[in-house]
This record gives sequence, C-alpha cells and structure tokens, in this order.
Amino acid sequence: MSLFNSLKNDNLATWQSYTNHEFVQGLGDGTLPIDAFKKYLVQDYLFLIEFARAYALGMYKANDLEQMRKCLSSAKGILELEMGLHVRLCEAWGLSEAEIVATPEEPATLAYTRYVLDTAMKGDMLDLKVALAPCAIGYGEIGATLARKEGAIDPSNPYAEWIKEYSSEDYQSLAKDAVEEIDHLGELYATKARYTKLSRIFGEATRLEANFWQMGLEI
Repeated sequence: MSLFNSLKNDNLATWQSYTNHEFVQGLGDGTLPIDAFKKYLVQDYLFLIEFARAYALGMYKANDLEQMRKCLSSAKGILELEMGLHVRLCEAWGLSEAEIVATPEEPATLAYTRYVLDTAMKGDMLDLKVALAPCAIGYGEIGATLARKEGAIDPSNPYAEWIKEYSSEDYQSLAKDAVEEIDHLGELYATKARYTKLSRIFGEATRLEANFWQMGLEI
C-alpha cells in the first residue's frame, strides 16, 4: 500500500470526520447558512496566506530543483488562483479583499496554520507534505464527492462554484500529484520507525481540518 493510503487508512475515522463533516454536507445540498460560508471563506483566505508561506518554506527545505519547482508551483497556485476564487465569492456578498485581510484569525485558523508551519520548521520535506496533505488532497476528494451529488453543481446551489472549483480537472490533477509526491518522498525518506511520527502528523492535521469546518458553523 502507498504511503498516503496507509496514512489515510490508519487515520480513517478522523479523515471521515473531516471529509463528511456537517459543513461539507451543507455545501453539497445547499443548506449551509450563508453566514457560515462567508465566515469560512474569510478565514480560509487567511489560512491560504499561511499555506503559501509553508510552500515557500518547502522551497528552502527542498533537496533538488524538482522539489523547489513543485513548491513554487503550489505557492503560485494559491496566490494567483485559489485566493482569487475566495475574493470573487466574497465580493459577491459585499466583502472586499481589504476587509478580508483586516479580519482577525480565528483560533481554529491559528491552530492549524501554525501547526503546519511548526511541523515544517522542525522537520523535512516529507513532514511538510504530510502536514499539508489533508488540505491539498482532502479538498480534491471532497470536491469530487460533492460534484456527484444530485443538484450540487446546479445554479440553484449557492455553493456550486466552490464545488466546481475543487472538482475541476485542474484541481483533481493537483490532488493526484500531491498523492504521488508523498508516495515518492516516502520511498526516499520514510522508514518503519518513522511511520508512527508521520501518521501522527497526518492525523493531527486532519483533525485540525475538521475543526476548521466546525469553526465555520459557529456563527
């Protein structure tokens, strides 16, 4: 079994609490309160700023040019594409980018982003990519699953654009590449003794992702 699938299977209950969260189900059937989604969008924008930093740190941690280029591509994807989606959605509800940036980070946002950055600072590229995996790969799984639900991407669903973004061919390709990269890094650096630590990182990052959804519901 690949490293990513092993990590996912060994933390399956936590993974399912994240990918099947009440917030996620509300996105799919359109029942999520708009205020909850707006709160999430603003915090996720702030979240992405820190994740872009994490990928920049990955460039420093990289052992070769290929790894550096992958981290650069991920950082550019966040800064130039994904954050743009958030701004467009927020502006549709009267929130400007300046207002978003001025919003304080919620405790759930701080906990997750600082955990990833701390893990990256103390560890190597594999530790970093495992900490990033629940976000980078989980959103792809969530997007693909929601897109298959009846009515999820219909114009009547206010969250159809979000679902289309994360179920898109481009994002699915990014998620697939993230899985392959973790498996490749695992072949290079993972050992049996190290697996316990990697599983702990993955489980904690996944738990913090679920907490992030929960934060959005607390309005």
